[in-house]
Amino acid sequence: MSFAPVIPMTGLAGWAFLDRTRERQEDSFAQSPSIARVTQTFTDRIGKIETAEDLVGDRQVLQVALGAFGLQDDLDSRAFIRRILEDGVEDRAALANRLTDKRYLAFATAFAHLAPGATGSAPDDLADRIVQQFKTRSFEVAVGEQDQTMRLAMTLDRELPQLLSQYQGATARWLGALGNPPLREVLETALGLPREFGALDVDEQVKRMRAAAQRQFGTSEIEDLAEPGKLEEVTRRFLIMSDLKASQSAMTGAATALTLLQNMRR
Repeated sequence: MSFAPVIPMTGLAGWAFLDRTRERQEDSFAQSPSIARVTQTFTDRIGKIETAEDLVGDRQVLQVALGAFGLQDDLDSRAFIRRILEDGVEDRAALANRLTDKRYLAFATAFAHLAPGATGSAPDDLADRIVQQFKTRSFEVAVGEQDQTMRLAMTLDRELPQLLSQYQGATARWLGALGNPPLREVLETALGLPREFGALDVDEQVKRMRAAAQRQFGTSEIEDLAEPGKLEEVTRRFLIMSDLKASQSAMTGAATALTLLQNMRR
């Protein structure tokens, strides 16, 4: 039987509970039979995977490899994933470098040894790193099945500090955040940016996001937002804004239902 995360409340109260119990819950989740089985399979087989074709041909290994980067929905897109791996990351024209979603670049970088002409040998620490990432991401997915807002808050907590080591320079870091769909959603919500924001030119998006961060949090630098105190502030605002949007949506739905009832009585 799978372990289901316990989240008894929504919003800030639910987040506080999850934060207090997260380590214990995540350990219990990682030890559940389904997770233990698939991660052990990955550990046993990854050393025998020498090409992109090998990886996409082993569904269980591919499940862990993709899940470690939040790309589990691409499990059946084997031709697409093979192309990403075989293009590698060295050429600027490589598919992973051209995609807006930078999770594919992180995936291709981790498995760069599978690109044509590469060693074909996995780094010594690859299995441990990928398995740990898979466990963490899978727990977040399980949390999201109960409360998607909590899952996104966990993504912010993990991804924003990591962004600093992945990208150098203020603009590159903001672009990296925009290229990470879950992180982007959290920041857009916390900063109160409108739905139409995504239709703007990417340079304009960076400009407006930095201006909004300055107004809301007193800084336009993403590295400042990754500091523990600021990160907590961003998380709290995201949760509050998410609750507000949900309440407004519920009120709109109730108003629509009331209007329909009133029209039926006429």
